Amino acid sequence: MTKIVTMGGGTGTYTVLSGLKKYPLDITAIVTTADSGGSTGRLRDEFGYLPVGDFRMALTALTSSEEESEFLRELFLHRFDRGEDGLRGHNFGNLFLIAMADVLGSYEQAVKMAARILRVNGTVLPVTSEPVDLVAEYESGEIVRGEAGIDDVLESGRDGKQRIKSLWVEPDVPITPDAALAVMETDFIVLGPGDLYTSLFPNLVVGGAKKAVEKSNAHIIYVMNLMTKYGQTFGFTAKDHVEELATYLGRQPDTVIVNSEPLPDEILLKYEEEQDFPVEDDLEDGNGYKVVRAKILAPEEIEKPSGDIVRRSLVRHDSDKLAWEIVKITKETELAG
Repeated sequence: MTKIVTMGGGTGTYTVLSGLKKYPLDITAIVTTADSGGSTGRLRDEFGYLPVGDFRMALTALTSSEEESEFLRELFLHRFDRGEDGLRGHNFGNLFLIAMADVLGSYEQAVKMAARILRVNGTVLPVTSEPVDLVAEYESGEIVRGEAGIDDVLESGRDGKQRIKSLWVEPDVPITPDAALAVMETDFIVLGPGDLYTSLFPNLVVGGAKKAVEKSNAHIIYVMNLMTKYGQTFGFTAKDHVEELATYLGRQPDTVIVNSEPLPDEILLKYEEEQDFPVEDDLEDGNGYKVVRAKILAPEEIEKPSGDIVRRSLVRHDSDKLAWEIVKITKETELAG
């Protein structure tokens, strides 16, 4: 069975996994442990466990399509919109994982038990065994600590046009042996979509992660983001995304998937208010990677659940269309030998 490892976090990883689980694949999702915003950040500060949000998203994405599991999936994604000083903004799945960790005495055991309850089609692994803080240094020399702080550039009033010069995590902890082994033994690694510096790169700046990728013979697939991100990738073209990825990855991806479908004007106007714009496709074959262009845009605008206080994307990739493009790449690669 073809082995696929996804590396990332948040809604991008959720989109990829939701589509891939429908195929006969051996899937492992490696998720960041640097999340510090929203419900996840509040629970991390209070209980000290690994951030639960990305685990919850990956677990629910891989949930079985059976009716009972579908209900549990919806339950895990439910976000409370009442209780101003208590539950409001919290996600049931996050609370459930924290409760199970308390009962079982281990966060790792809680994730494994949740996977059994949800009948997960795959494996979800943390990139490190303890929570880490993401640290970014900008061109100006300013240093910002915390994933939420890097993300909240609009609220902070910082100049979001400044580029991030370097990124690291504190404390300097290594990639887990299970995650490193999964990367080294997989056939394909799927990176993205998702914010480069707060969803994707937090996995790659962990000690030993880059070396594990370098030792892997896997075919690397990068899913290009639909939009730039003010405070992270303002002004980035598609080529800029690939070049920055190669810096943190230690090598270029083998294939880059790019959406070729126009984005709705009414959605673009909303993004422009926050200084986010469509990623310009300036990629060309012959740069060491193959470019796959396909219509993989989700047809509807994404509505943020009531009670969710974190900024979310309004437009996303279609999970089924994206998964099909990834599966086609795996088949073509395997046939090519």
